[in-house]
Amino acid sequence: MGITFGDNQYGKVECRLVRVDRDVDGTPGRNAIKDITVTTTLAGDFDATHLHGDNTGLLPTDSHKNAAHAFAKNGIGEIEDFGLRLARYFVDSIDTVKRARIRLEEHHWDRVNEHAFVRSGRETRTATITYDGTTAWAVSGIRDLALFQTAGSQFHSFLQDEYTLLGETGDRTYATLVKASWRHNHIQDGHDWATAYRQASDSLIDTFCTIRSQSTQQVLYTMGHTLLDTCPTLAEVRLHMPNLHHLHIDLSPFGMDNHEEVLYPSDRPYGLMEGTVLRDDAPAPGLAWW
Repeated sequence: MGITFGDNQYGKVECRLVRVDRDVDGTPGRNAIKDITVTTTLAGDFDATHLHGDNTGLLPTDSHKNAAHAFAKNGIGEIEDFGLRLARYFVDSIDTVKRARIRLEEHHWDRVNEHAFVRSGRETRTATITYDGTTAWAVSGIRDLALFQTAGSQFHSFLQDEYTLLGETGDRTYATLVKASWRHNHIQDGHDWATAYRQASDSLIDTFCTIRSQSTQQVLYTMGHTLLDTCPTLAEVRLHMPNLHHLHIDLSPFGMDNHEEVLYPSDRPYGLMEGTVLRDDAPAPGLAWW
């Protein structure tokens, strides 16, 4: 029986990078910052390196990091555009590279004055760009989106077996930490990524805040369905939603009632719901999710 070397890839993981833009909007002394994490992943003709130790076709991962730094000199802009520029550079400039995947995270800072900022506790914006020399795919997203309902959520009429202890409820607190990724139908130069991101994140938040929840599964599907309705250029959305429990604390030993006012946020174990909502006529994802 023979042995064959299979799929492989390599890259530089979590390159931290801050770009300061000086005198933005033509205002002297007014600066802006872009804080991102970049991960590069290259695939291609690297058999000789693995099988024979021949590194002549292998670009060092340190060069991946340096390329990201050098590309940032001309500005980052929207992270999807930055990822496209990097991916195209690796594939179009290096013969042994057949596919590049660039994963990006953007970390938000809120402006205090013209040149001072405070790190925001907001969610993290994400993007994954894949390019194979002919086609480019873009998956944008969001993670660490913390959402909380203090009322308006139910969970009842569920299946019960001999081990079921959970009681039914017609009103409960409900919290989650959303990770969502949405695949774009087509990529065109000049695409307004910032507006698309705001529309998508606003849709997710608005749906969560207004739905009368029967279960996390129902919320997940409704958020995905509404997002696709709101953003016609998206092909599908994938959602990862833990159910972050906030447990009742018994205050009766202190002679106090607790009407779900004082809660204990339990970090584990937790329920986890995941799902994909997609259009029936969505184009095939290709390498977008690989």
